Amino acid sequence: MGLQLDLRDGVGGEDARVVDRSARLGSRQKAAVIVRLLLSQNVSPGLDRLSPEMQADLARAMASLGPISRATLAEVVRDFTARLDGLALTAPKGLAAALALLEPHISPIARDGLRAEAEAGDPTDPWTRLAAMDPDRLRPLLLSESAEIAAILLSKLGVAKAAQLLANLPEPRAQVIAHAVSLTATVTPAMVERIGAHLLAQMLPDPEPAFRSSPVDRVGAILNSVSGALRETLLGGLEHRDADFAGEVRRAIFTFHHIPKRVAPTDVPRLLRRVEPDAVTRAIAAGLAEAPLTVEFLLANMSKRLADQIRDEAETMGKPRQEYGEAAMAEIVTAIRALEEDGEIRLIPPED
Repeated sequence: MGLQLDLRDGVGGEDARVVDRSARLGSRQKAAVIVRLLLSQNVSPGLDRLSPEMQADLARAMASLGPISRATLAEVVRDFTARLDGLALTAPKGLAAALALLEPHISPIARDGLRAEAEAGDPTDPWTRLAAMDPDRLRPLLLSESAEIAAILLSKLGVAKAAQLLANLPEPRAQVIAHAVSLTATVTPAMVERIGAHLLAQMLPDPEPAFRSSPVDRVGAILNSVSGALRETLLGGLEHRDADFAGEVRRAIFTFHHIPKRVAPTDVPRLLRRVEPDAVTRAIAAGLAEAPLTVEFLLANMSKRLADQIRDEAETMGKPRQEYGEAAMAEIVTAIRALEEDGEIRLIPPED
């Protein structure tokens, strides 16, 4: 047929004894009406060119039609012929089909190059990539996979490579796979595609992990940003479920208290430039009582004038409310982590 019928839209749910012109047919049902009309006139609609799934959809749509009124048939035919009138050309599907159309009209050099490209196939297709692999790499798949999957693999390879692989297998295994080829007649294209992706995934090197950091580092980074009380509660729960993991997380946690042991003195000025002055003052004010070693470390590694100014402002401010103080200290910790991720500083490894 000159027009590809759309069998992919939803099938209508009409259940009337006669579908009249006012009924709303789905696209699949309209396609089924046209196919039924052509078959009644002994005209082949070329259904063999459709995929098995589309053929099955067509059969189901045809089974749902019931009797068709003359008015409905006329309306569907008018719609179909209107689409035909609007169709100017159909393009060949795929490079091989385009080459078959152009071959008489192009030079031998261009023809041979296009033929090689068509035979190479789509580089994103898993079967194309599998077919390009050496038989020695593919042989373990024939030994480890089920006989049916091994049979599909052989069927998708070139005859020469498939014969070479089969000849190098133990005789009992080769016989089982050869027989399994007879069981692949009903395998759908979608299933073959999924099998190809499954086999290719086994042949590729280990994929890049989704996360750059380890689970321990990720949990530690999250706990860095919560309040101390919540952090201890969560760590207690982790220790109850997995003491080893909880221990590693504790070592990975980096808080305001860890700054003197983990940050190089020369990195303090760079760190302070990443944090708003007001947040630094609040953190120092909160830390005077809660983390005096960290406060003295930070003040000792900045200019004396700035250190004296911040100390005076912090003492004048007094200890801020707990949530404000923890938030300010968390800002400094976050800035340190950001500098580390950007490669601007390197933290000193934690002590075991």
